Amino acid sequence: MHPARFLLAGLLALATPVVAQTQPEPFRIVNATGAPAVALHAVRTGRPDWGGNLLNRGALAADAGFSLRPSAAAGCRFDLRLVLEDGREAVLRNQDICAQREVRLAQVATAAPGAARPPAQAAQPGSPAQPNPQARVASGTGFVVARDRVLTNHHVIDGCNRILVRTADGRTLAATPPARVDAQRDLALLTVPGDPGPVLSFRSNPVRRGEGVVTYGFPLAGLLSSGPTLTTGEISALAGLQDNQTQFQISAPVQPGNSGGPLLDRQGNIVGVIVSKLNAQRIAQRTGDIPQNVNFAVKGNEALEFVRRAGVIPQVAESRGPERGAAEVGETAHRSTMFIRCER
Repeated sequence: MHPARFLLAGLLALATPVVAQTQPEPFRIVNATGAPAVALHAVRTGRPDWGGNLLNRGALAADAGFSLRPSAAAGCRFDLRLVLEDGREAVLRNQDICAQREVRLAQVATAAPGAARPPAQAAQPGSPAQPNPQARVASGTGFVVARDRVLTNHHVIDGCNRILVRTADGRTLAATPPARVDAQRDLALLTVPGDPGPVLSFRSNPVRRGEGVVTYGFPLAGLLSSGPTLTTGEISALAGLQDNQTQFQISAPVQPGNSGGPLLDRQGNIVGVIVSKLNAQRIAQRTGDIPQNVNFAVKGNEALEFVRRAGVIPQVAESRGPERGAAEVGETAHRSTMFIRCER
């Protein structure tokens, strides 16, 4: 979940991808197939694979366009590919995008049996994957919300060519695109074949101000412990920064890398998804005072509805009875929470 970025006039610290240097002029790819496309690939001519799926914000509608700014080092010759919902493909090779700034993909063919599917996860679904040591890497946290489905933040996986998860039992699995995303709420749902862990339940009854919560995740990867970290705190407010009604304010400490991790109540049910922290340095510059433990999570009911809209049936449970200890809650979260590696 690093490096950090600032939102809302620099008051929130979030993780963002490293931005590559780009050409001064973009080119546009138009879906002229007459059907929505679930994957788009644009790679230098001659590359042996199709790289990452560029449609990380959802399908590309028929007759819609997608603007792309490749790096200056990529040159002018590109191979282009659209994959439709039914598996058919439209492919154009050796296109001179410097001479032709709009390319229309129209001719559709049935994908050949065994053809590579988007994007760069060449391994069979559910098989172990190997990290690319040459890739630029960002990281975050995710957790299992249905069989082979992992929830995280959109900003954790935005712009990734490949997404790998490290499970609690030490396996590394590749996510299969496309991800379902809600950029406004900063949520993303990944498909991760291979049984990444048991399903966590969403809390069904309302959350109250002052309730104890537990976070579980992988903050400051490469600096702190490579294993997961547990922190505790309370629900401080029932709205986020600038009265954002889709978020909670929490006092549990949050660091870069926690993004996308679960926020659990003291019965071990999901009440939110960790998303950001207040940028204490910026606030101190404005007010002369350093804020303490002001962090934010997407509300569990917002995440629950997002998962349902993605066609997934989540588990829900009512939180009643005596609270469990933080260590017990952490044991519940441990098997279902994973480190996310974003490769670019």
